Amino acid sequence: MPEMPEVETVRRGLISQVKGRKITHVEIRYQNLITGDVNQFVEFVTGATITDIGRRAKFLLIHLDNGYTIISHLRMEGRYKISSDPSAIDKHSHAIFTLDNGQKMIYNDVRKFGRMQLWNTDDLSNNKSIQKLGPEPLSKDFTFENLKPRIVRHRKDIKTVLLDQSVMSGLGNIYVDEVLWKVKIHPETLASHLTDEDIQKIIEVSNEEMKQAIQAGGSTVRSYIDASGHKGNMQNSLKVYGKEGTPCPRCGTKIKKIKVGGRGTHFCPKCQVIK
Repeated sequence: MPEMPEVETVRRGLISQVKGRKITHVEIRYQNLITGDVNQFVEFVTGATITDIGRRAKFLLIHLDNGYTIISHLRMEGRYKISSDPSAIDKHSHAIFTLDNGQKMIYNDVRKFGRMQLWNTDDLSNNKSIQKLGPEPLSKDFTFENLKPRIVRHRKDIKTVLLDQSVMSGLGNIYVDEVLWKVKIHPETLASHLTDEDIQKIIEVSNEEMKQAIQAGGSTVRSYIDASGHKGNMQNSLKVYGKEGTPCPRCGTKIKKIKVGGRGTHFCPKCQVIK
């Protein structure tokens, strides 16, 4: 699933290509893509101009000049591409936005897990999906004071807690594994057992990891590409994710893979010891 750096990279690619463009036609080929009334979605989006593209955690926010925003969640395999070539549209193209310059903003999704919802821009903070999100890295709210109570109140393993988007948002399976390795915390350590120093390190390293990943254009582990069709490069810098059986870059111990909360989890059994 695209995480915060990948979605931010998609946002930057889209904004450079579609900001200021008017949407002249909308075709929704997969009705379940739209949360809410599909006909109303098409009616309100057609004729609107894209004024900006924002992001909140893993959600893309396509702002329109009519006071509405398309909230887009890519889920597992969703992607956008901009093209005027008819061959760019295939059986996995589920939403096609024709722009006033002849280009098309095409939403592709092999698994059909992605969702779009039209919402009043001034009321975004009250959208249920947006409302429940915790602070995200690199934001002013991503502070020790905000995060400590959200983390330590849980009697669950820290891996599961950090994946909970209501605790802190934007990080998924890849980057949580990387952050926990860098701060030397075992993924099965109970969140309630973390010290203030542990939490502060998680905050600092999460910020560093997100900044590095955004600069690298995200991680392409399976199928992720940005809006221009480019793969990310962050996968070349990953230390533990997907490295099962290879030496830990820090101590040389073989990286181990286990299941934590049903998710494949990579860690160093020597560097990361349960507290």
